Amino acid sequence: MLKIMVQKYGGTSVSTPDKRVFVARRVNEAIQQGYRVAVVVSAMGRDGDPYATDTLKALPLHEYGEVSLRELDLIMSCGEIISAVVMAATLSREGITACALSGAQAGLVTDGCYGEAEVVDCRPEKVMGMLEQGIVPVVAGFQGVDSGGELNTMGRGGSDTTAVILGAALHAEKVEIYTDVSGIMTADPRIFKEARVIQQITYGEVCQLAYEGARVIHPRAVEVAMRNNVNVVVRNPEDDGPGTLIAGEHLMREGTFSTRGRRAVTGIAHTTGLVQFFIRFPEPNPLRELEIFQRIGEAGINIDLISVFPLVKAFTVKGEHSLKVEDILKGLDVSYNLNQDCAKISVVGVGMHGIPGVMARVVESLHAQGIKIKQTGDSNITISLLIGQQDLAKAVKTLHESFHLNVAQ
Repeated sequence: MLKIMVQKYGGTSVSTPDKRVFVARRVNEAIQQGYRVAVVVSAMGRDGDPYATDTLKALPLHEYGEVSLRELDLIMSCGEIISAVVMAATLSREGITACALSGAQAGLVTDGCYGEAEVVDCRPEKVMGMLEQGIVPVVAGFQGVDSGGELNTMGRGGSDTTAVILGAALHAEKVEIYTDVSGIMTADPRIFKEARVIQQITYGEVCQLAYEGARVIHPRAVEVAMRNNVNVVVRNPEDDGPGTLIAGEHLMREGTFSTRGRRAVTGIAHTTGLVQFFIRFPEPNPLRELEIFQRIGEAGINIDLISVFPLVKAFTVKGEHSLKVEDILKGLDVSYNLNQDCAKISVVGVGMHGIPGVMARVVESLHAQGIKIKQTGDSNITISLLIGQQDLAKAVKTLHESFHLNVAQ
């Protein structure tokens, strides 16, 4: 039975010839360890670079203003295909036999939804055949074709999802996600430079960190990994560190994660640019409450941190949606107040439900620093707090130190 690894490389990892040589070295290292390697790539670079997805998408939009989703998918898919061809050529030059494949050629079947497609089937026979011959398939991420042959792209995080789906279909030993950071961090290092790499984390924890603002790996990819029990490692191609292993919570019970002990909090995530709304009613009015939330939902606006009491409703929206929410509330003749320039900070950890007093510790730590908590929300493994955006850096530092996240366990 083949020992298979899937490696996914982000746009910055394949953006220059020197960086692509680093990728070739990582692929060769895995081959020397006895793996047959399949590579998944994103489009090269970021917005403004000539072959980046956003750059390609902008070409027809800037010229004509309005383009069908079908045509946008066609042009956006080109970035990953270009990247796959260039990466395959780099591997070949470095002495590694490689072959570029589109998502369709790699067997990814999508549901026909342009721009935000889901993969409904993966037929990896062509990829497996190459692996059996010792060829490294370099697959264009972020794309597939539906049952009618129409090309679809998969939205944000699509290349991560491609890699995990391919890893599951190939029964890969692991999927390595290479990005421009050294792993999943205890906090955003741009906010708190002392943040460290988390060595091991569960699917649920990393999903929650991603939903709460951390952007290292897309939660949809983690959900696919969790459903298929695929081990995922997040690494930097230019860093020799081990990165972060993402695996099932059962491994903690089996001892793989035993070094983490009873730590309540694994990491801290944040979201900025939020606006908090307070709606007050003179008396309970369930029908009006329902109408408010229906109208906001019909406008395509997501709301967060919802607190519902008989006479008061509170929630947050992204800043760019606040004027639309105000228009809705004014149109319904609803009295409201708002707080602008808010940030949500979330502490995440699977150990929370086994350790009492975590919320008290969070509140005590922030109050000791004079940080006002405007609203809270929680789930089994997350406590979220709304604070003033000006207090975000101090809050991250305070909670990081309060839960001793600077010390590896």
